[in-house]
Amino acid sequence: MLTTGNMTSITTTGTVTSGSWTATSIADGYVDNDLTIVGGTVNNSVIGASTPAAGTFTSITGTGLDMNGNADVSGTTSLGPWINRKRLFGRKIKSDHFSQQRIPSTAKWETAPEGQHIELGIAEMNLFLLLASAGLSHSIFGKRLLPIGTVYDSFISRGLDALNYGCYQDARFMLVGTPSGVSLAPEGGAHQSIATPLIGMSQDGLASFEPAFVDELVVIMNWAFDYMQRDGQNKYTPVWLRDYTGGSVYLRLTTKPLEQPIRSLSNGQETNIINGAYWLREPGPNCQLVIAYQGAVADEAIKAAGTLGECYKDVAVLAVTSADRLNAGWTAAQSVRRNGHTRAKSHIEYLFESVNNHANIITVIDGHPATLAWLGSVYGHKLISLGVEHFGQAGTIKDLYTHFDLDEDAICNAAFSFGAFV
Repeated sequence: MLTTGNMTSITTTGTVTSGSWTATSIADGYVDNDLTIVGGTVNNSVIGASTPAAGTFTSITGTGLDMNGNADVSGTTSLGPWINRKRLFGRKIKSDHFSQQRIPSTAKWETAPEGQHIELGIAEMNLFLLLASAGLSHSIFGKRLLPIGTVYDSFISRGLDALNYGCYQDARFMLVGTPSGVSLAPEGGAHQSIATPLIGMSQDGLASFEPAFVDELVVIMNWAFDYMQRDGQNKYTPVWLRDYTGGSVYLRLTTKPLEQPIRSLSNGQETNIINGAYWLREPGPNCQLVIAYQGAVADEAIKAAGTLGECYKDVAVLAVTSADRLNAGWTAAQSVRRNGHTRAKSHIEYLFESVNNHANIITVIDGHPATLAWLGSVYGHKLISLGVEHFGQAGTIKDLYTHFDLDEDAICNAAFSFGAFV
């Protein structure tokens, strides 16, 4: 305790419990490195009040440096549990109006300064501007945030300009597009995304994934949060995919119910998931057909493989988790070979090495078929690509999958049609 009445500087350790300090600056050696200020004022502004107070600090360490934002669709993008736990962000505390009025709601709309969810309304451009701004905190303030934004996948196109410049500025964020494809079948064609897989492939600075199963998503998100924080220091990561530099991540997800496999992923499978694809059913020495799928059509692809197994000697199933990274690795390997490294091989080339040269490939995705159509060019296999090219109709997912030739029957018919190839 300091009790000397007329001291103008602190020269010994002690505790200030009341009063004010208006003399010379406190020497750094007498300020704890883990200083905690509870209550009091800074420049006559109450600490913790809504009125900002001026202060100079050498560094500030905070906890809970993760935040989430979305454009209007917090309920249908499955953010209810997050909002209920973390609350909405606001400069002032506001109670839940729905609860006060006894209006039934699955979400607790409580607002507080420590809230970690930012609700933007129908404003996709604002969402991407927020993600880009928060994703640049490391270069502005020296501390990283891990912002996550959710949006209807079809509405990503509304904010492409801000998304592009955010990636150009090397902002780090996670974008979740869900529901995607014709998962929004009841809402009509305007809400059904077609081109977003191609946007994910073509956008520089953005690693795009579309997993089908929860265990795949766990692996991807675990990798993604590390990837978002990389700064080019670890050059032992794959150079072809520029993994050592890091970047932002886009997850294209679905709300379509999918039967989940009961399994324990090996380290090799986890690596393959991150690299873009793995064999769900490996090809044998007499493989005649490969069904390669990405995302929500997993059930249809697996069922078709079972049906076609009665007609074909060997049907392999390739689970594509990232056409973006799969294609980027392939094109990068080609570039490396052109520059003299003739033994360089990409992940998809290693996977297809075990496929018979005379085997045929069917690709299927709830999105534009061009996303996977290039797979036939890897080793020159005949290929039929199934996907969505036009605005859909309102109906059930089953109805629209039949309409767009994405169901089990369509995959089987595509397999039988290879006989028409010249």
